[in-house]
Amino acid sequence: MNFESNENDFVVEDSGFELNAIFNKLKQRWLIILISVFLCLALGFLYTKTSEPLFKVESMFFIKEKENPLAFFGSPSIIESSSMGLQNETIILKSRPVALEVLRQLDFQVEYFKEGTFVDTEIYQSTPVIVEVNWKSPQTIDGYLKIEWANETDYTLSFVDEGYNKLLPDGSRVPFELQPQPLKSKFNEQLTNNELDIKVLKVSSDKSGSILIKLRDLNSLANRYSSSLKIEPVERGASIMLMSVTSSNLLKGEVYLNTLMKIFLQMELDQKNQSASKTVNFIDSQVAGVADSLRYFENQLEDFRSSNKIYNLSSESSSVYDQMMEYQTQLAQEEFKRTYYQSLKDYLANESYQDVIVPSGLGIEDPLLNGLIENLLQLQADKSRMLASQTEAAPAVIETNRKISDLNRSIRENLTNIDRNSILLIQDLRSRITEIEKSFTNLPKTEQNLIRIQREFSLSENIYNYLMERRAEAAISKASNEANNKIVEPAKGGFQISPTPLKNYLIAFLIGLFLPVAFVVVRELFRTKIEDVQYLENKLKIPLLGTILQNKKSDSNLVVFDHKKSGISESFRSLRANLKFILPKDKQITFLVTSTISGEGKTFCAMNLASAYSLTGKKTILVGCDMRKPKIFANFDLTNDKGLSTFLSGQELDYEKIISKTKYANLDVIVAGPTPPNPAELLFDARFEQLLKSLKGIYDVVVLDTPPVGLVSETLDLLTLVDCSLFVFRQNYSQRTFIDAVNGLKTNKGIKNIFGVFNGVVDSKKVAYGYGYSYGYGYGYYDDDKK
Repeated sequence: MNFESNENDFVVEDSGFELNAIFNKLKQRWLIILISVFLCLALGFLYTKTSEPLFKVESMFFIKEKENPLAFFGSPSIIESSSMGLQNETIILKSRPVALEVLRQLDFQVEYFKEGTFVDTEIYQSTPVIVEVNWKSPQTIDGYLKIEWANETDYTLSFVDEGYNKLLPDGSRVPFELQPQPLKSKFNEQLTNNELDIKVLKVSSDKSGSILIKLRDLNSLANRYSSSLKIEPVERGASIMLMSVTSSNLLKGEVYLNTLMKIFLQMELDQKNQSASKTVNFIDSQVAGVADSLRYFENQLEDFRSSNKIYNLSSESSSVYDQMMEYQTQLAQEEFKRTYYQSLKDYLANESYQDVIVPSGLGIEDPLLNGLIENLLQLQADKSRMLASQTEAAPAVIETNRKISDLNRSIRENLTNIDRNSILLIQDLRSRITEIEKSFTNLPKTEQNLIRIQREFSLSENIYNYLMERRAEAAISKASNEANNKIVEPAKGGFQISPTPLKNYLIAFLIGLFLPVAFVVVRELFRTKIEDVQYLENKLKIPLLGTILQNKKSDSNLVVFDHKKSGISESFRSLRANLKFILPKDKQITFLVTSTISGEGKTFCAMNLASAYSLTGKKTILVGCDMRKPKIFANFDLTNDKGLSTFLSGQELDYEKIISKTKYANLDVIVAGPTPPNPAELLFDARFEQLLKSLKGIYDVVVLDTPPVGLVSETLDLLTLVDCSLFVFRQNYSQRTFIDAVNGLKTNKGIKNIFGVFNGVVDSKKVAYGYGYSYGYGYGYYDDDKK
């Protein structure tokens, strides 16, 4: 009859938690959930009413993808991809310098607000007053200033916030700690003191009123608008960008976006005009000297013809002259080009890219050189625009510098070859001119002199005409330039993005619902103790015979005798009644009461259950088998000098002498006796089994109060000696793992007739009478409970 305990007896299963249990707990807390939802909705309403409204304004802007003029010459290292070009344009649009340029053209540094019950509303353009600020003087910024007037001439300015900043003329800011007294002044007059230098102009017909204003630093405004600007393609792969900005005033958002696009287009146009302007300036510098020479030779030719009475050349002289002029014109043009090549070399050597002129503007039709120069100027322009928002250490700037360096080297190598060819051509033209000049000796002296003067005049005239033609072309190009990018759809209207009442109320409702639900779920997940009878019934693999109320009002543990009309006494009577369904009727019964650990109330249940049987007239005996912690004797006012331990150890041979009579009818007790050194071995002794047989022959009911089964091993050996075993679980004390331990006895050991008892239940309205049935009325109507 000895069962060896092993770890499989107490296998712990993953009990988890049940949705049904959580749902029941949520139903019990419906009022808390309702209050939570109401409070969150109230907070959502307050947040909606006190939040500053924000509007989103959108426009569409076309950014032309850049065409590389060297697509058929260059290598990938010097060809910029269109996607990178779009990214760079986007970065430039969002840069602070561009935002600063836009804000300099807009009067956004003075903000006007209308006072409201919950939040102040910003107004724009339709303001009753206009404030002109002298930004060259110190100004109080970043705080509300209230302007009030009661007539057409005077107003009062008050400092309504606790903290301000003072903006100094050099752009620095210092904290403004003291709050000045209200200032009185007149409309249209300058108000100047240590804090402000403004003029308030009244533009409305209202005789009285008030308005809030706030002065802003231009740099802080630029940071705010540049950070709020969002740019993204309208569709994937498209170069039409959707630009949006958030603003507390819808009209201000429209004005900012439209001004931004216009200024960006003007910046692009100014950049394109720089090339034509440089060409015109270069030609003008060359024309000045040529014009002087032309006037000089024109006067000399006129004087020579007048003094020598000769106006036309002979046919022979005309032929020599025409041939000479053809070579001279070619020579002058080639020397002009070589002058450009030399200056271009100097610019490249010094990296003075801002002075470089595109060759095509001067009539140099070299596709390779023109393509290289145009690509160089484009890269330099991109670099300048990137530096507006990035540093030299930025990866994009580093990559652009590398491309510029590669192009510089390629152009200088190309110029070396071009200049070498130009020198050879010049030498050839000069030799031909020299050969023609030799034929002058055959002409009359007068015609020789006329040819020389007329040649110089024609040469200067040809060069002058050539330069003026190129200048006119550059001027026309400048006048006809237009930006590649363009406005597709200007900003008009918008929509409110914050606060959104429906969204806020929905979020508030969900939060109000989620918080208590999450609390219950988390508490259920991390709960380790048994808190309700439903959980115990669902997880326990043995029947639950009864539920015992908590002993709150009595200091006595014998509640069945001392409080017969209490709910707790009725719970023991109910447990006694349930035992009739599982034990033989009208026959002797023997059962033990145990628990997993000490403190779960097994001794309390054993005493009162034995008391409940004795009240029915059945001769009952309670045996204290827990010899390690004997407790029964004190509750019955008995001594513990002798008892079960003295009998089993052989100190007392007659078992009848260890039976103690109590003051209650039909109830005897065998106390545990003095604590022996070997209680487990004593319970295993054959004398204990013989004692039980003897007691069964005398008493109708034998109740054994045994040690906790989770702490000692001897209780397991007693399970086969009784008709049934009652395992006691205590509410808010027993661990959930204890359920798995008891289940292990049934599944692993195959022990039958094991039943559960739920002890120490606090709420009398939720007591189960066994077999899973609960009744809401509980035991509250008993007299002892009403006292």
